Amino acid sequence: MYPICGPIGVFDSGYGGLTILEKIKEQLPQYDYLYLGDNARTPYGTRSFEVVYEFTLQAVRKLFEMGCPLVILACNTASAKALRSIQQKDLPYLDASRRVLGVIRPTAECIGELTQTRHIGLLATEGTVRSGSYPMEINKLFPDITVSSIPCPLWVPLIENNEFNSEGADYFVKKYVNQLLEKDPMIDTFILGCTHYPLLMQKIRKFTPPHIQLVAQGEYVATSLSDYLTRHPEIEQRCTKKGNCKFLTTESEEKFQESASLFLHQDILVRSISLE
Repeated sequence: MYPICGPIGVFDSGYGGLTILEKIKEQLPQYDYLYLGDNARTPYGTRSFEVVYEFTLQAVRKLFEMGCPLVILACNTASAKALRSIQQKDLPYLDASRRVLGVIRPTAECIGELTQTRHIGLLATEGTVRSGSYPMEINKLFPDITVSSIPCPLWVPLIENNEFNSEGADYFVKKYVNQLLEKDPMIDTFILGCTHYPLLMQKIRKFTPPHIQLVAQGEYVATSLSDYLTRHPEIEQRCTKKGNCKFLTTESEEKFQESASLFLHQDILVRSISLE
């Protein structure tokens, strides 16, 4: 039996994963990609571990059904709450020859070279903060680094309602940045621990002291994926290479096209599907 070949699957609960996809395509334009957004059930950030796991597993199954040999969970909440269970419990039964990767580990790997004070700040959704996944992954690699976290529950709604450039957004950006710096004034690096947050980059920079670095995940995830494919030719050879990119959503096609333009700055074709 020949191994299944197909596009690289990229999954997110909504639109934020498009910021990851964009950076991956910049570094690895030759591959085919299939993006799936569970927009009908977003946000995942406030949902329980059990629900996020169930929804994420449904998405992985769907992308496997559509021929993806490799799936990237381009969602911090899904990576935090579902990735480990899917890798350890489900993958051996679904198809042990395929792979599912997340976005937290690649971000954690880069941190050691970026911080001088060894104090890191995490701005993320409530679900990602409560999972403790970032401190756990970072401290596995760099036990000397202190990680302080603040949930930013209003940032994703601001972005998805196209209010991220408004004056009203200033208050909520400044509020969470100040809370994090009050928690640990020694922080010299912020991780933007949600794939939506790069759209707020200018405002976060505006209210963040200039000596603090801002780490958006896209380029680090893309570099990590490139390295992974080099180290795993058995997976790389199964990823088709025609430079195509297709989009799926669990919401209406019109709604996805309209909102996706905020992230990709281009018109796209999308097909609506069901995961249940």
